[in-house]
Amino acid sequence: MTDTPILVSTAGRVGLIRLNRPAQLNALNDALMDALGAALLAFDADPAIGAIVITGSDKAFAAGADIAAMADYGYMDVYGSDFITRNWETIRQVRKPVLAAVAGFAMGGGCELALSCDIIVAAESARFALPEIKLAMMPGAGGTQRLPRAVGKAKAMDMCLSARMLDAQEADRYGLVSRVVPDAELFERTLALATQIAGYSLPALLAIKESVNRAWESSLAEGILFERRELHARFASADAKEGMHAFLDKRKPAFQHR
Repeated sequence: MTDTPILVSTAGRVGLIRLNRPAQLNALNDALMDALGAALLAFDADPAIGAIVITGSDKAFAAGADIAAMADYGYMDVYGSDFITRNWETIRQVRKPVLAAVAGFAMGGGCELALSCDIIVAAESARFALPEIKLAMMPGAGGTQRLPRAVGKAKAMDMCLSARMLDAQEADRYGLVSRVVPDAELFERTLALATQIAGYSLPALLAIKESVNRAWESSLAEGILFERRELHARFASADAKEGMHAFLDKRKPAFQHR
């Protein structure tokens, strides 16, 4: 199955996507990004799925964009084909929580793909960098925009301008990742986290993800208003009534995801 750019499976209410170009350290080319986008949208549309995990191999989550595929592109090749925007941005359409399980290298586009996810669980071996400057290029899949929001301007400038690589502990300290776990436990613990999240009410998960994302892209006043309206909408949710009554009855809630 090495000719299949991704491997897709499920574990309960969790959709699993494994990047599968081991010989290229999961370098991200059009075929892989097309397949990844299609899998993400399929899981997002599946009512049996509540959360999605993207992972790579022990050596690399993804070692950046496929340089061999783009080295001879000209301006009209990328502008005319809507390079990156056409398929790399599909993940922005996904409303369900997306977790990245990162071991080994997350370089360039691989780092940007991880940044596009809602939660990054990093193995101790994880390494993050945006080294495009070494090729007289620049991050172009959101790196110059999402990284400053995650780690602040100073650290983002350092990483983008000097190609500085962060290890897992530094990435955790700077706020780039959500948590760090031993390599041997990466998949198990990410799956456990995704399973926990997927077990909660899906309408509430969607509302929370949308509200947190709104905080990145609006003023505080607009974000607070959006959050308040989403909170008010929870009172129309059967799951919210079930959750509150289960709490009062001292029992486990039985969510129906509506």
